[in-house]
Amino acid sequence: MTTEQLNQEFEEVRGPLKSYILRITASVADTEDIVQDTYVKALEKLETFRGDSSLKTWLFTIASNLAKNNLKARKRWTENVTDVCREAAMADQQFFKEAMQIRATSPQGDFEIKEHIAFCFTCIAKSLPLEQQICLLLKEVYGFQVKEIAQIVATTEAMIKYYLHTGRAKMLDIFEGRCALINQKGVCHQCTELNGIFNPKQNTQEALMKIEMVKAAKNKDKEHLFDLRMEVMREIDPFESKAAVLQLHHLEQNRKVMEKYLEKKGE
Repeated sequence: MTTEQLNQEFEEVRGPLKSYILRITASVADTEDIVQDTYVKALEKLETFRGDSSLKTWLFTIASNLAKNNLKARKRWTENVTDVCREAAMADQQFFKEAMQIRATSPQGDFEIKEHIAFCFTCIAKSLPLEQQICLLLKEVYGFQVKEIAQIVATTEAMIKYYLHTGRAKMLDIFEGRCALINQKGVCHQCTELNGIFNPKQNTQEALMKIEMVKAAKNKDKEHLFDLRMEVMREIDPFESKAAVLQLHHLEQNRKVMEKYLEKKGE
């Protein structure tokens, strides 16, 4: 393996790697640092790469380890993250002022419900144990096989299957009880609430019916709805979409709110 080959491969996987780390850390600054550190560490250890896995798998392994170290001392978010952050946002005029400025001036300042579905999954998945969150993202969003995930996480294939099963079941349970888009009894209406704020002239119901997950909600089982949610995740690059700047601003707000909330809760 040459430095030139590493550089070429790294550029090819940089986008997925960057979005993967963002979805784990919920921090743009930490993501930038971890992606850069991944390249530096890969370059330093290039002689140790023997081709037992693909170079992509090797790079994701390095990045995953760096992300786990980054999060080691941090508490996992709570399942009611959307409630906590909604309440904080409603009380923060500066947050909405900045968001409206982004909406009005940025080419990546659109608000789209589909984008928020992916955003919501990112936030709620941070309530899972880290291993479950990592395995779900690697399998469902980034297309790695169980054998490859076992190499990345450094455990057995049996444990990966367990993490995938328990993580998926937990997310199914959370969304069944919370998401109003897939269950009329769901308590969370943020997608439609925010669409009304940012797109007051848009017919929210028409916008919703363009999303396959919403159209299928009344007729499909929870497993299929979860798969449709994962399709949304795969379609969206949180750094490159038409809503990227607005959603990243929102994510940074949520990260700060949750840090304060968890710190206060632990007192």
